[in-house]
Amino acid sequence: MASTTSTTGRTVVVIGGGYGGATAAKALDAEADVVLIEPKDAFEHAAGSLRALVRPDWAHNVFFSYDRLLERGRVVRQRVASVDPKGVTLADGTRIDADYLVLATGSRYPFPAKSDSDEAAEALGRLRETHEELAGAERVLITGAGPVGLELAGEIAHVWPGKQVVVLDPAPALLPAFEQSLRDDLHRQLQEAGVELRLGTALAEEPPSEPGRAKTFTVATTDGDELTADIWFRAHGVRVNGDYLADGALTTRTDRGQVPVTGTLAVRGYDHVYAIGDITDLAEAKMAGYAMQHARVAAANISAQLRGETPEAVYTPSPVPSVLLPLGPERGVGQFPSEDDPAVAAVVPAQVVAQYKGGDLFTGMFHELFGTQAEG
Repeated sequence: MASTTSTTGRTVVVIGGGYGGATAAKALDAEADVVLIEPKDAFEHAAGSLRALVRPDWAHNVFFSYDRLLERGRVVRQRVASVDPKGVTLADGTRIDADYLVLATGSRYPFPAKSDSDEAAEALGRLRETHEELAGAERVLITGAGPVGLELAGEIAHVWPGKQVVVLDPAPALLPAFEQSLRDDLHRQLQEAGVELRLGTALAEEPPSEPGRAKTFTVATTDGDELTADIWFRAHGVRVNGDYLADGALTTRTDRGQVPVTGTLAVRGYDHVYAIGDITDLAEAKMAGYAMQHARVAAANISAQLRGETPEAVYTPSPVPSVLLPLGPERGVGQFPSEDDPAVAAVVPAQVVAQYKGGDLFTGMFHELFGTQAEG
């Protein structure tokens, strides 16, 4: 079994190259020996995947090569089989010792919100293939009225205003954790876009076709009605990526598969192992923006330790849930903590959502992070 041993005392192994992992690796690259372990050949900007589905000409904006992320460190294209306090064992048996560890493996979500391929070219091909299936469908069913399902509905309605789009969810209300004014505006904008909401009901059985494949079907709902559609998408069922922790060699996960962390984002029981993003047990929504905030806190603490100082950066989840939910490039709703009082929610109008996210879905930020050039 091949082995890489840390001899500098400054080796930081970051497991996962998503939003949090890439940010942490970049932040520490100048002062540590960073090893970023990631099976994909490119970073996937999942927040842009739904736009990529409806606009295949824009889909290249979703993938960013890791080639220019790090100047000193290295990226290892592998999966981690196991992790312990002293390092990681890769799927091919290679051992990489670490002085510091950052768990940043994120979560899985049904396609098209996230790709299940490790190859960017293959993922792009599937997006374009599904676009063709969707383009020819007159009636679209989306199961799940969370942010992903609603954003998908908004993207479809913007590109194909004549399609019938139905969003189904067993919950009786949309986004109940958010302000009533946001929810009212969301209902209004979806109605304007021609999106039909069916809340308080679910499918009595799954459609006979795979999600994203065009095939006309009629299926019963739990409220005794029926739905006919030509294609459907599943927009629910997030799962934390933490199988490499299953052996318990590092820590015990919660019932949700998450890792208990302290205020400094250290994994409980350790002062040199950190966890960021979806895999943490923090009581907040699982969002890319939060993962990147976690990354900055963890990187600041590791940086302090490298200087022989006590890690003092603390992450405090906001008491106010935040969201930027575009419904295509022009519509959308948003909520943030108020600048005057962080414990009070501030709801922002559609034009602000379009300005900050809806227009380019933050792709400019990631071109900067990964040192790539926007192609339009």
